Amino acid sequence: MSAVEWIVIPVFLVGLLGIVIPVLPGLLLIVAAVLVWALEQQTPAAWWVLALTGALFAACLVLEFAIPGKRMKAAGVKTSTLVVGVLVAIPCAFLIPVVGAFIGFPLGIFLVELSRRGGRAQAWGATKHALKAVGMNMLIEFVTAMLIIGLWVAAVIFWT
Repeated sequence: MSAVEWIVIPVFLVGLLGIVIPVLPGLLLIVAAVLVWALEQQTPAAWWVLALTGALFAACLVLEFAIPGKRMKAAGVKTSTLVVGVLVAIPCAFLIPVVGAFIGFPLGIFLVELSRRGGRAQAWGATKHALKAVGMNMLIEFVTAMLIIGLWVAAVIFWT
């Protein structure tokens, strides 16, 4: 294995963490690592892996918009609600180590929806829809990341 391949592996791991902990652009890191590897390899197999990686990334973006985005719109949850959830999650991550972001994000969504809808039951229903959509986005990104990593591993084992 080349030095670049040894660097790509930890970047993949950080990228996978970035998908679960949405502070880092996880999938983008994985795509960038494949790009660096392809530029270093400069073989037809590496270019094919890069092209397929780009296609998988594009398909992921479309799926993330099509599936969870439509469900949130149907439930009446606005994108700005998610932004407020993230903004509440950031200080909570510092105030409550380890679990603060996981508490702050739904809390922010709930508070916005409570002010918009008036009732706790309606706000909680909207919060559940938003959390399901975020979970679906994470799942779509994670599956895409695993496909890209699997493709890269196959290329390293069989074609380089």
